[in-house]
Amino acid sequence: MKDTHAADDPLLATRAQVNPYLRALSLISHQLAWDLRPAAWSSRRRLKALRDTKTGKAVILCNGPSLNKVDFDHLAGRAFTFGLNKINLLFDRTPFRPDAIVAVNELVLEQNSAFFEDTDIPLFLDSAACLDGLVSPAPRRYFLRSADIPKFARDCSMAVHQGATVTYVALQLAFHMGFREVALVGADHSFAAKGPANKAVRAGATDVDHFDPNYFARGVQWQLPDLFESEVSYMRARNMYEAAGRRIVNCTEGGKLEIFERQPLAQFLDP
Repeated sequence: MKDTHAADDPLLATRAQVNPYLRALSLISHQLAWDLRPAAWSSRRRLKALRDTKTGKAVILCNGPSLNKVDFDHLAGRAFTFGLNKINLLFDRTPFRPDAIVAVNELVLEQNSAFFEDTDIPLFLDSAACLDGLVSPAPRRYFLRSADIPKFARDCSMAVHQGATVTYVALQLAFHMGFREVALVGADHSFAAKGPANKAVRAGATDVDHFDPNYFARGVQWQLPDLFESEVSYMRARNMYEAAGRRIVNCTEGGKLEIFERQPLAQFLDP
């Protein structure tokens, strides 16, 4: 989903939508607001130090209902795992914990900020979390600057592209860190909720589109998915991995994501 962070001046942000020069000024102002902070320098330095430090396999735990079909006991310790967004809603049901968590959507950052502030799990968060005072800087917290340029970031220390889905950001991070093979699970790529892409709406009593009924529920705000833009991003990621002699596979049980080769998770995890 797209970054919802706006410039500090609402009038400037509104005018920027119709005036390309004001839009450029707004983007530069927002970029400088982050780039001139010590937290930005620290995150960039630590992200650079992570580049190409990993080998082997990684699994990205997406947020669809099929995530509930994953055998986490079988997964634990067999690959590096990225949890996404509100993966902590799973923690009451299993002792499994991901090796890192990625979140970039500002609504998710706000709603889950208490967990992010408290956890010891390494975090990769959009810089808005720090700029807005939602999550404080710490050694195991890496803040990412999101850029509007639709590119796949092989080096995430400067910027990433959100590509309409946090999964795309996780794929960029996995590439940056050096993983050769990456699997997706819980990537259902299908939503009961309908409406204009990226529109902010109020959630109903329960959530049927994610792995936990409380994921977006009881009137909290969330953004409707942009499946087309997500697919464009996935194809960009697939092409980049293939060009580098790496691969992405879809180990989701069911779902409608057919951009990547399908493979059972147990087979992917085999040595």
